[in-house]
Amino acid sequence: MTLTRAMRVLGATTLAGALLLTAAPGASADQVRDGQWANQYFKLDKVWSVSKGDGVIVAVIDSGVDATHPDLTGQVLPGYDESGQNLNTKPTDAHGTGMASLIAGHGHGPGNTSGVVGLAPGAKILPLYKDDATGGDALPQDIKWAVDKGAKVINVSLAGHSGDSDELKQAIAYAASHDVLIVAGSGNDGSSVASPASAAGVMAVGAVDKDLKLWSKSNSGPQMMLTAPGVDIVSAGPNMGTKYRIAQGTSDATAYVSAAAALVRAKFPKLTAGQVANRLVKSAQLPASAGGAGLPDSGFGYGVIRPYEALTMDIPAGSPEGPLAKPAGAAAPSAASNAPVSQPAGKSAVGGITPLMVFGGGAVLVVLLVIVIAVATRSRRQAPAAPVPPQGQAPYGAAPGWPPAQQPYGGQQPYGTQPPPPGHPQQQPYQNPYQGGNPPR
Repeated sequence: MTLTRAMRVLGATTLAGALLLTAAPGASADQVRDGQWANQYFKLDKVWSVSKGDGVIVAVIDSGVDATHPDLTGQVLPGYDESGQNLNTKPTDAHGTGMASLIAGHGHGPGNTSGVVGLAPGAKILPLYKDDATGGDALPQDIKWAVDKGAKVINVSLAGHSGDSDELKQAIAYAASHDVLIVAGSGNDGSSVASPASAAGVMAVGAVDKDLKLWSKSNSGPQMMLTAPGVDIVSAGPNMGTKYRIAQGTSDATAYVSAAAALVRAKFPKLTAGQVANRLVKSAQLPASAGGAGLPDSGFGYGVIRPYEALTMDIPAGSPEGPLAKPAGAAAPSAASNAPVSQPAGKSAVGGITPLMVFGGGAVLVVLLVIVIAVATRSRRQAPAAPVPPQGQAPYGAAPGWPPAQQPYGGQQPYGTQPPPPGHPQQQPYQNPYQGGNPPR
């Protein structure tokens, strides 16, 4: 998609929640942790007893991520900046750092009990800057780059209403073909679901408050799939962790859904992106505030994510696409189809390898055997042939036996039919250390 400057600012700030506040005088890092009300909703201790997202790379296409933030040290990979300004790990805007901290923050201090902790602290963050060298939108290029570098989940906490360009649709299809789940915010202006969340193959996310009521500015529409905490969300900010953000919006909710996807991908590595989405939506809770709406609800989608239930419920794998609409031109995904490669996005993954070799190591072996037999045959008839030049290594291919046999999608457990846990959604209010802070930007 091509976003105007105004639209891109909307995506980077309004969708972010945009309440970038300096911590109130005397607010400690412990108060920051206490302010993360979503942690109590997620039941982090129970979630982490099953999965922390270890080994999963989550790409964050945003304003960049501060790799030196104490709550994120060791979690941030080098990433990419299409603009050439190295903003991927040295940002001038705190939004991307905040999103990364909600996904993979580990806190700091003794026992990491201070600062912001994310839902999937075992995951790694691959930061990509959202703009190109001209200040235009670099989302399609960033998606392809992230896929080629091994991301299994792509977080897009940005939005615009200019529509989905062919280039963006192709990038989304590329991700789907390589078994990568794209999660995007629905938007923050109370209107229809914005791009790229509106595109086929993308998981659209809305925001709820601590009472699991839909945030009034969360965009709605038939593409809605899930909701997550997105009001009064504390996350990491700028200046080496001396400041923290408190925000409201579908950006923060999107980060939480991306983290939940990382948890599931780590626990169930053989599931496709669509099957991961299947677990998330079938374990989601449709709050009483939805008023008995049909599924998917235009505001809540299939409900609010419940990561522990997504990890532990008995849910059939379903079809490879799951509840995600298949993008035009997308091929069937395979488990290892997006292993990291060295070439930049958009370049051929074959390089100097013969076309046959792209099907895996077995094909390479066949090629080499044919060459050896041919050389041996010729050696009986004429002078020894020159040594055969070494062949390139085969790219990563699908694991043997993948994908497993699947049951037809449909006829399974309906989405969002799980009852809410006892006593939910009522929660005790928390003390917010930021009240009375700076006004919103």
